Amino acid sequence: MSKAPLTLYLAAPRGFCAGVDRAIKIVEMAIEKWGAPVYVRHEIVHNKFVVDGLRDKGAIFVEELDECPTDRPVIFSAHGVPKSVPNAAEARKMVYVDATCPLVSKVHIEAQRHADAGLQMIMIGHEGHPETVGTMGQLPEGEVLLVETVEDVATVTPRDPEKLAFVTQTTLSVDDTIDIVAALHARFPAIVGPHKEDICYATTNRQEAVKAMAPKCDAMLVVGAPNSSNSRRLVEVGARAGCAYAQLVQRATDIDWRALDGITSMGITAGASAPEVLINEVIDAFRDRYDVTVEMVETAVENVEFKVPRVLREAS
Repeated sequence: MSKAPLTLYLAAPRGFCAGVDRAIKIVEMAIEKWGAPVYVRHEIVHNKFVVDGLRDKGAIFVEELDECPTDRPVIFSAHGVPKSVPNAAEARKMVYVDATCPLVSKVHIEAQRHADAGLQMIMIGHEGHPETVGTMGQLPEGEVLLVETVEDVATVTPRDPEKLAFVTQTTLSVDDTIDIVAALHARFPAIVGPHKEDICYATTNRQEAVKAMAPKCDAMLVVGAPNSSNSRRLVEVGARAGCAYAQLVQRATDIDWRALDGITSMGITAGASAPEVLINEVIDAFRDRYDVTVEMVETAVENVEFKVPRVLREAS
C-alpha cells in the first residue's frame, strides 16, 4: 500500500543550546577526571534520555547536597542553585563544579548588583522551577518577590514602589513576558529592568522558528521533557501562532497517531535540552508511516559556545 504524502517542516534552531551542551560536557569530563561515581545535584538538564545516558556513564543524580558523600565531586545543574548550596559544599570541604548556564549566572549577578544598589527584586518566573529557586536564592529571603502572571503584578506588595528592579527566568515565553513587563512598568514607573533582556537567545530563537513554522502546519510536535520550561513554552507558542494541534513528546513512542489522522503537513522542533538523536527518532517514525518530504524553516543561525570551568580544563 502506498504511503500518504507528508510535508515535514523542521524548525531551526532546535534542540541543544550552548548552556545545555556545556553542562553535559561538564559531567562527562568530571567522570573522566575523577572517575565514577560523580554526584549531580538535580537533573543536569531536563531530559530523561540525557540523564539516563549520564547515569550509565557513572553519574549519580540526587535532589539535595546532603545526599552526597564528602569524598566524591558534586556538580550543580545548568539551572543554577541558591547561594546556600555552594556555601554548604565549602563547609563540608567538598569538591564541586558549577554547571550553571552562563546566561543564568548573568541574571544572578544582575540581581546581586540591584540589591547592592538598595533595590528590592521582582522575579518573573515559574514557582518551584529550579532556575527560579536558584535565582531567588541569590539574595536573602524577602528580597525577591515572584510574579508569574500579569494578574500577579496587581497584588505584589514591595517594600518601596520607588526602589524596585526586575529580572526574569531565562526560559519564558517572550510574548507573555512582554505583557508582564508592561504591567510592571505601568504599576511601578520607577522599576529598573535588565540592560539586555534575561530571556536567553536560545529560548527566543526556538520560539521565533516555531512562530514561522506553525502557520504552515496541520500539527506540530515538540520533542522535550514535561518538566522542561522552554519545551512547554514552545507548545504554547505553536498553538498561539496558528497550529491547530501542538503536542509535547519525550520520544517517538509517545506520538498519538490517532490525533494526527488525515494531516498533510507536520512541524517538528525540540526544546533546548533535547538531543538531535531523539528528533531523528521522531522523523524516522513519520518516514515509516508517510512518504515524507522534509523542509527546513530556519530563522537564525547559532554559533554560541561556552567554556567549561577551568578545573576541568586542567590536566588531572
